[in-house]
Amino acid sequence: MSSRIPTSTSITESAVIQANLSKVWHLIKLQDFHHFWTKLSKSEHVKGTSPETDIVKWTFKDKTELQVKLEEHSAIDHFITYSIIDATPALSYSSVVSTVRCYAVTSGQYEGSTFVQWSAHFSSDADAGVIEDARFKRKEALADLASAVA
Repeated sequence: MSSRIPTSTSITESAVIQANLSKVWHLIKLQDFHHFWTKLSKSEHVKGTSPETDIVKWTFKDKTELQVKLEEHSAIDHFITYSIIDATPALSYSSVVSTVRCYAVTSGQYEGSTFVQWSAHFSSDADAGVIEDARFKRKEALADLASAVA
């Protein structure tokens, strides 16, 4: 019998950021995440990849390094989708694809703010610890984003 805890391999975290869409969207570029996410020490383009491939290396303050590949970008619909293609140390799961979406809040109490949604879809070998860690990191990064644009 398996000792794995059954868990969903998809998560979505969200926040209302009290800044207009253009101010928030300006930071939602893989190479600019270090401008708001306090766990990152730097984010930089990886040199030597093909001109059609947009790969950025995120270096975290704990020395973890992730190479993230931009899979999709829409300046019209205000979202990016990226995957992790390499990690040091190695990941304990096969893959993850994440999307950050921004929506203008156009009415109500938070009119003029931005609703940000950050989702992730992990491969089936990701365990409950991986999923909860990702959930926590996204919540923390969204709080950092709110602070960065305040």
